[in-house]
Amino acid sequence: MRKFAFYLLTILLIFQHQCDAKKEAPIVKKAHGLALYGEPKYGPDFKHFDYTNPLAPKGGTVRLGTPGTFDNLNPFIITGVAATGIISTYASLMSKSDDEPFTVYCYAAKNIEIPEDRSWIIFNLRDDATFHDGSPITAEDIAFSIETHRTKGLPLFRTYFAGIDTVEILGKKSIKFTFKPGANRELPLIIGADVFILSKKYYEKVDFTKTTLVPPLGSGPYKIKNADPGRSITYERVKKWWGEKLPANKGQYNFDIMRYDYYRDNTVSLEAFKAGDVNFRSEIISRVWATGYNFPAVKKGHVILEKVRHENPMGLIGFIFNTRKPIFKDPKVRQALAYAFDFEWSNKNFFYNYYTRSKSFFNNSIFASSGLPNKEELEILTPYKDKLPKEVFSQEYSPPKSDGSGNIRENLSIALSLLKEAGWVLKDHKLVNKKTGDPMKFEILTNSPAFEKIILAFIRNLELLGVEGKIRVIDTAQYQNIVENFEFDLLAAGGFAQSSSPGNEQRNFWGSEAADFPGSRNLAGIKNSVVDALVEQLTASQDWETLLNTTHALDRVLLWGHYVIPMWYYNYYRLAYWNMFGHPKITPKYSIGFDTWWIDPKLEKKLDQFPN
Repeated sequence: MRKFAFYLLTILLIFQHQCDAKKEAPIVKKAHGLALYGEPKYGPDFKHFDYTNPLAPKGGTVRLGTPGTFDNLNPFIITGVAATGIISTYASLMSKSDDEPFTVYCYAAKNIEIPEDRSWIIFNLRDDATFHDGSPITAEDIAFSIETHRTKGLPLFRTYFAGIDTVEILGKKSIKFTFKPGANRELPLIIGADVFILSKKYYEKVDFTKTTLVPPLGSGPYKIKNADPGRSITYERVKKWWGEKLPANKGQYNFDIMRYDYYRDNTVSLEAFKAGDVNFRSEIISRVWATGYNFPAVKKGHVILEKVRHENPMGLIGFIFNTRKPIFKDPKVRQALAYAFDFEWSNKNFFYNYYTRSKSFFNNSIFASSGLPNKEELEILTPYKDKLPKEVFSQEYSPPKSDGSGNIRENLSIALSLLKEAGWVLKDHKLVNKKTGDPMKFEILTNSPAFEKIILAFIRNLELLGVEGKIRVIDTAQYQNIVENFEFDLLAAGGFAQSSSPGNEQRNFWGSEAADFPGSRNLAGIKNSVVDALVEQLTASQDWETLLNTTHALDRVLLWGHYVIPMWYYNYYRLAYWNMFGHPKITPKYSIGFDTWWIDPKLEKKLDQFPN
């Protein structure tokens, strides 16, 4: 009887163990795509994205203009200036959809395997995925790409891939990434879409860390035909490309030849467009949009002008304080100087009132904070109450405002009061530090001549405060080197382009660790423990509502830190193009979608019959 009871107990224990194992074992799904939250818009049998035309004809040559210069064909290192368009020569494991906040679909990977908790992911590669020399893309190439990007590549990859624990090659065409404890729903998507595939064999003979003018081995829809450093770069479509008929690529990459010509500045580029040497422009300067397109080809209908609304988060253009500099360490100083920027006057006199004032680091998106914090935001912010300005909880952030007349005496009075609180006083019409007697003076850096008028107007107002401001306009190569090494005082730039689903990139924008990495996007040099904590909470968000409220909280803390004097944004593309293109009826929510356009042979032939 005892023996029978023992056997029975053993069987029951084994059965219970098996049941517990089944309960604990995560559900693993094999999938064609992956969304940050919820399910992908497109099912496993989708044929193409809604914003593409699968019947778009291939062929033709398009010429585009780009500013500045280039001296490097490796876009994955901080040294040198990479050529425009170079990313089109590379493939990735998965491809982003431009009409979803952050969803990726299989590209070089034929499918993925992933558990519900996203603690790991397996990418199974396509058998026909190859590099341009015909060699297959293998799991070893993927492992090499990840390791190279995170140890030798751009600083943002070091931040992104810190959450990878192990990389395991399961077979020639299969690779597994296991992640460190701590939820990060976005990391599998980043590995899929943002890691451009490198050939391990190619880089055994080539130093990845060096700039190069020899076209690297790629695997994307285009390859480099020729490159003339600083003048032009030409790409040709890869015929019989392995990825052409994939659902994520169908109807895209339609031009046979894409040539980028480099121009000194926007004025020269516009003249090239008028002459027909450039076929397509996205105009970023409101004055030029208002006054620069009044030429015969527009009136005759040979050139099309079009404004296209979009839902892209616009980030923030502004004067970025380098808080590594002692003069800008005090938030009161930064807050005070913002009162010397007269947006309303500038918008009226320089921009034809086209622009909207920035009030967020996430303009034109649901992630922009507004009003007072809601209940959920307060729950996120309250644990840090002792470390935050009281205004975070009691006021909606709004930058200084004027009546647009150019008389900002009241704002300057507020500025002087704040500066006095920060230890600065007027002496002989000069603002000086009360303790040291040193005058307040700094340089405002830009590489865009379009900013000159705005900066000079700002400097005139600074002079009324007794502050000596100087403008410095430099070329793109110098600018990139100076900015990457944080060797500036105040930067007039658009430094924080946002995604439609804030995540790991926020570490690179605001994280304390990134502040010391040359080449990071933490241009302001922010080292704030609350910001660090909120960024970590944001990346760990398990649902859309939590992400939304955490981003609102982060936005409020950044705004009240006065790291930037906000300028403006606009929520539409201003497109000018010669009437030679066809494009899908649907424009994607989060991009121009120029990769989906094509050249219409009939329109092109008709256009050739008319002089400009």
